Amino acid sequence: MEIMKYKRILLKLSGESLAGKQDYGVDGSILHYFADEIKSIHSESVQVAVVLGGGNIFRGLSGTEKGVSRVQGDYMGMMATVINSLALQDALIQKGIKATVLSGLEIIPLCKKMSSSAAIGKLEKGQVVIIAGGTGNPFFTTDSAAALRAVEVKADLLLKGTRVDGIYDADPEKNSNAKKFDSLSYDEALDKELKVMDMTAFTLCKENKMPIVVFDMNVSGNLKALLEGNNIGTIVN
Repeated sequence: MEIMKYKRILLKLSGESLAGKQDYGVDGSILHYFADEIKSIHSESVQVAVVLGGGNIFRGLSGTEKGVSRVQGDYMGMMATVINSLALQDALIQKGIKATVLSGLEIIPLCKKMSSSAAIGKLEKGQVVIIAGGTGNPFFTTDSAAALRAVEVKADLLLKGTRVDGIYDADPEKNSNAKKFDSLSYDEALDKELKVMDMTAFTLCKENKMPIVVFDMNVSGNLKALLEGNNIGTIVN
């Protein structure tokens, strides 16, 4: 049995990925695939915190195009992350894994207010902690929320699951000559203007020395292999 290289991680997943091939909502097969991938590392005693986006339901920034104010739109987006988080919690529970939803927005009886001590306490008891509601404030992305929560729960690593296998010097879906990086420093990523995360999230990780790994979450087994120390994705540290 492989020994896991990391003991506590925060996994960031986009809301759009939950929609699968649908334009909107939650694709049950994708939801349970994510739950199975999380189970594969949780069963190896890795403490797992998760932050989900809400773009499959509502994106705050795009709400302004529909006549909704930015502040109200951002709160609506935070509510969308709560819906996704409750869905993932249920999928994990169905697979026999205890999971708790904490949130930047307290919604009794669905989820209690996020706090560092509450999240760490539940992680240490073997629960998967899904952190919803963004930062609890408008004008911040779920990338920024993921960076903040990774620092708060004292994660060893922030994992950003995407549909590409790392960070490239150009969009690999548009440029077949795009070069993939195996590793980067924070300064190199900034100098090359690589879009790892939004600037607020990236700066928070840099200041708190939080390593970031961007990897392809859509390849079954990637998450576990990465935590076993295999060269998967791109690490920024």
